[in-house]
Amino acid sequence: MAAVAASLSFSISSDPQHHRTATPLFTSSTPPLLPTNHKSHHCHFKSLVSSSHSSSSSTSTSTSTSTSTSTSTTAAYSFLEDTFRTGRFLTNEELEKLKTLEKFVHFQELKSGFLWVRVMRPEEEMDATVNLLAESFAESMLLPVGYEKLLGFLVKQYLLERRAVMPHAVTLVGFYREKEEEGQSGSEQVKLAATVEVCFDKMGANSSPPTPTPPKNAPYICNMTVQKQLRRRGIGWHLLKASEEIISQMTSSKEVYLHCRMIDAAPFNMYNKAGYKTIKTDSFLILLMLQRRKHLMCKKLPVLDSPSKSDIAGPDEELPP
Repeated sequence: MAAVAASLSFSISSDPQHHRTATPLFTSSTPPLLPTNHKSHHCHFKSLVSSSHSSSSSTSTSTSTSTSTSTSTTAAYSFLEDTFRTGRFLTNEELEKLKTLEKFVHFQELKSGFLWVRVMRPEEEMDATVNLLAESFAESMLLPVGYEKLLGFLVKQYLLERRAVMPHAVTLVGFYREKEEEGQSGSEQVKLAATVEVCFDKMGANSSPPTPTPPKNAPYICNMTVQKQLRRRGIGWHLLKASEEIISQMTSSKEVYLHCRMIDAAPFNMYNKAGYKTIKTDSFLILLMLQRRKHLMCKKLPVLDSPSKSDIAGPDEELPP
């Protein structure tokens, strides 16, 4: 439905009017990490949000303050899924933010189906996410089909690099399942429908963002794309809302930025409806660099006292329809 200008190491803009169908992530009727009770509108998230790993008990007593700190940090880290382990030393604040990302699930019932948005798990979903982004970028850049493999390689390297900066930035993915029509039997297939990248602070900011340049210390939404065959169902709108919700939970900054190409009328109208205002626009000189002119848009998020039940679900929680 909507796409935001991509911000890889070389700036790319995706066009929401040219989203090609990505390969479905799952082919079985009961895919992993998603609710299996299709007929009931009460979606149990125990399988959607993987349970945390238990930390092993320490059998030795710490002999110094530094050892004690290291042990407690390791114990806290061991509660996270492997997906959320960055392989570098993290502060207690970063560990808490990783736990927030691990628990984050946004569920929305649409007219035509159901949408779940959560953090991408690289082991199961990296390739499908790469395909979705590469096809969208290639189409918007009018590249021949043969260039998709090369573009896919570059996109995958980019996603791997961005994963390393968690919890300062994160890639979200949206899964969609159509509702059963009356008289229809069997379960509908769950598809990887959309993806978006969210940067929370300066440490997660892209080194070469598109122009006009947003503040590096402010949250930034980019690389948002929806499968072509699933557009105009509200998926793009709720992907944007999920991005705003996780930003509200991860940072105290309330100003969120994103880019929108001037030629993309539908996304521009959606952002305006969502409360984003244009604060700066590319000059005509950007055309000399063979780039489309873009708007830099900003929104001030409302202060949330607490996240709604549809935003975060623990592994044993059951959400209402």
